[in-house]
Amino acid sequence: MKHGKKYRAVVEKIEAGKEYTPEEAFQFLTENKIAKFDEAVEVHVRVGANPKKSDEMVRSTAVLPHGTGRLLKVAVVTATKEKEAKEAEADIVGGEELIEDIKTNKVVPGTDFHILLATPEVMPKLASIAKILGPKGLMPSPKSETVTPKIKETVEMLKKGKKVSFKNDDTSNIHQVIGKVSFTKEQLLENYAAFREALDKAKPEAMKGKLVLAMYFSSTMGPSLPIKL
Repeated sequence: MKHGKKYRAVVEKIEAGKEYTPEEAFQFLTENKIAKFDEAVEVHVRVGANPKKSDEMVRSTAVLPHGTGRLLKVAVVTATKEKEAKEAEADIVGGEELIEDIKTNKVVPGTDFHILLATPEVMPKLASIAKILGPKGLMPSPKSETVTPKIKETVEMLKKGKKVSFKNDDTSNIHQVIGKVSFTKEQLLENYAAFREALDKAKPEAMKGKLVLAMYFSSTMGPSLPIKL
């Protein structure tokens, strides 16, 4: 893949062999924007989990004090909390009819909504669309706090981009947006601190050795910076 002049110019500013502190990395990213749009700031973490073992899955949520800067579409499946969901301004609210719309592709996961919440009583009915939601990482789960009776509070947090869910993928990496390059360095540091605290607490009991093996920060269009652990 060939990169443009702006990208190559930024790469030349990276010190070879250096591991950056979070403060240095955020300073670098906010001062070296590449795209015309407001790029996301991403954290990429290599964890010591064996992706083939379910009991080593690193999975949790974090509340970012300044949000991600991304507007999320939130859908809610419920039989008991429709009023709360609508008051919290969820983008899509429904019960069995919403499940049917997802099943028939009238509502498209990942396009019509980015997060699906469910109240506990409807979880058995979601089994019929698990194969649709699962591959896209949108199946509600108590571990990611997307199965909850606290619909109003959760929708409001998600709509502001403050509450994020993360888990390792099948290559033992975690990818998480923690803000935008337009954020101040202080805002990014506070968001990172909240994410890192949640990550450290998420180490499974079954995992041996270190949780975090390597970490990199990047912007959407920019090169990655190795972070000093």
